[in-house]
Amino acid sequence: MAEPIIDLFESHPPVTRKEEKKAAVYSYAKRPTIPSEVTPDTPLEYLNLNWREKDLPEKERTKHVHRLHPYLGKFIPQLVEVFLRKYFRAGQVVLDPFCGSGTTLVQANELGINAVGYDISAFNVLLTRAKVQKYDVDKVRREILDALDKLRSLTQTKSQLKLWDEGVLELNIPATDNQYLKRWYAPQALRELLTYRYLIEKEDYAYKDLLKIILSRAARSARLTTHYDLDFPKSPQTEPYWCHKHSRICYPTTEAFKFITRYSLDTRRRIEEFDAIRTDAVAEVYHADSRTARFPPIDGVITSPPYVGLIDYHDQHAYAYHLLGLEDRRCAEIGAAANGSSSQAKRQYQMDIVAVFRNCVKAMRGNGWLIVVVHDSANLYPEIASMCGVEQIAVLERHVNRRTGRRSSEFFESIFIWRKT
Repeated sequence: MAEPIIDLFESHPPVTRKEEKKAAVYSYAKRPTIPSEVTPDTPLEYLNLNWREKDLPEKERTKHVHRLHPYLGKFIPQLVEVFLRKYFRAGQVVLDPFCGSGTTLVQANELGINAVGYDISAFNVLLTRAKVQKYDVDKVRREILDALDKLRSLTQTKSQLKLWDEGVLELNIPATDNQYLKRWYAPQALRELLTYRYLIEKEDYAYKDLLKIILSRAARSARLTTHYDLDFPKSPQTEPYWCHKHSRICYPTTEAFKFITRYSLDTRRRIEEFDAIRTDAVAEVYHADSRTARFPPIDGVITSPPYVGLIDYHDQHAYAYHLLGLEDRRCAEIGAAANGSSSQAKRQYQMDIVAVFRNCVKAMRGNGWLIVVVHDSANLYPEIASMCGVEQIAVLERHVNRRTGRRSSEFFESIFIWRKT
């Protein structure tokens, strides 16, 4: 018989949502789980996934390629590692039908588990591919530094700046007519971003996708916005402002070169760090709708689905879509914030999620596991499980309290453990 909630604190299981949340806090009394110690025999009731900052510092949560580019709404790699170690073994195939920034695929590779990911967002697919691709690290180093040196010579030397100022362009870099880019970037920043994009297109680089991620990350930081509001700025910031992040008067960003330089060096380091520990496990990524995609044979699922009415996953990377010319399929997003969280929107969300998980179950070999991590504040997932025809083995409540910046509020997320019947 399925357990409705796992008792993490050696007392009677809570019976109300309020008590569940209170109990999850009390589970801090247990030693937080060390992911590397988890085995297939580790009982679920022994897990304490309520890591605090001192238990799991930011440096560990954002190790190597996991911070190749900012991404709002992703789960931490240690959470994925726990369930990969418990329910999967090397050589098997894990699917993430909402692969997002690629956390499941990266962690699976670390453990020698094959992985496949799907996402409706072209940017998410680009980012995940850049993370899991097998690189020649010496070639990566040469290409990143070459692109940076060329950008410096074309935009930062006095002679080139004079040509730019006089309107005499030495390169055939077309001026953009993209109104989003003109609105959100100062002239110098836009000039540097467009020049770097030109170099990616023009030069015979082997790792263009990785360079595009560097460009996108720099574009995110170089926008005309406040330092404390990089996730979803509502309008360009063109005047000095009081900065909540730095507690002083700050000024809008006018250049992009410093960010391209910073992220070029950081990207090189992160690729080298991951290359030192990665395995030969296969990682494949597809730009497709998981409701209708034809999945290959899989052994199980670990995923964090989109939340209903909370995040527009395309919009959070709007700058990348405009700068890189990516295909925008936001109309096909599940649970997009633009659709709201009305009863009708929630019902449609349930039907869409059910379609995805039915598709997953159809591709699953044997009685595989489905690990679903979601902030189910509307209590939609018990019915989703029933409609998918899976057995709910357990639900773990996890207290998330390490958020930073202006999104510092705490919340609880549910980890649904299902099994194909």
